[in-house]
Amino acid sequence: MMCGLDWYDALCHSFTTMATGGFSTKTASIAHFKSPAVDYVITFFMFVAGVNFSLHYAFLRGRFRSYFRDDEFRVYLLVAALGTLTIMAVNLQGTGYGLLENFRYSVFQAISILTTTGYVTADYEQWGHAAQYVLLSLMFIGGCAGSTGGGMKNVRLLLLSRHALIELRKLIHPRGLYFVRFNGRAVSQEVQTNILGFFLLLVIVTLTATFTMSLLGLDLVTAIGSVAATLNNIGPGLGGVGPADHFGGLPVMGKWVLMFCMLLGRLELFTVLVLLTPDFWRRV
Repeated sequence: MMCGLDWYDALCHSFTTMATGGFSTKTASIAHFKSPAVDYVITFFMFVAGVNFSLHYAFLRGRFRSYFRDDEFRVYLLVAALGTLTIMAVNLQGTGYGLLENFRYSVFQAISILTTTGYVTADYEQWGHAAQYVLLSLMFIGGCAGSTGGGMKNVRLLLLSRHALIELRKLIHPRGLYFVRFNGRAVSQEVQTNILGFFLLLVIVTLTATFTMSLLGLDLVTAIGSVAATLNNIGPGLGGVGPADHFGGLPVMGKWVLMFCMLLGRLELFTVLVLLTPDFWRRV
């Protein structure tokens, strides 16, 4: 409200920011307000909403260093910073933005997509292909575990990366004893297997859903963009479902596929897919 929004708009946008829902009372989303102050306030709270809420609790309890002691938060911060800087670098040519304007649009879109909020302040399909590629990558990474954000989550990205590095080290030193660690503690083999299984399922579902959308007549960019946007609970995607478009023109069967993707993404794959296994029903 201090930035000029009336009570109704301020309340609605506070709800959909902290829930990383992305719905706006305006057709043009946050771009409607044309206000740098509004953009920066929402950017900050989207970032906060993408953080593990247990860290906020620890901060309120007086443990002020809890954020930077957490491995996942540091990765989350690094991904957000690298995503923003890369998009800014791509947008230096061809967009006509000044430096501050470039930063404002880049950081807003990077945080909005990374936290799977889905607000827009610019038509990022007018940006360079490299910037769109970064945004597509951020769609799959998502926020932190224990946040309101969707996506794969930064903790899984971190542990997968550490697991891969350990496998490389084992090739060099096969007799070495290595552990995947998180916040200074060894991660159990069961957890590592669960993360690997989740990642494999995510790849399979993404490829299958994208192939299905392509069979329904969508071009490849729209197919992968629609699947990424729904599977990761973002909203705007790429191609025919970009920030300046909508899902209304998609085939009916395609909408059913994407609705299933939304359920899979919000319930994190295993919860829904286990219902499709014969063993689950035999136990019941």
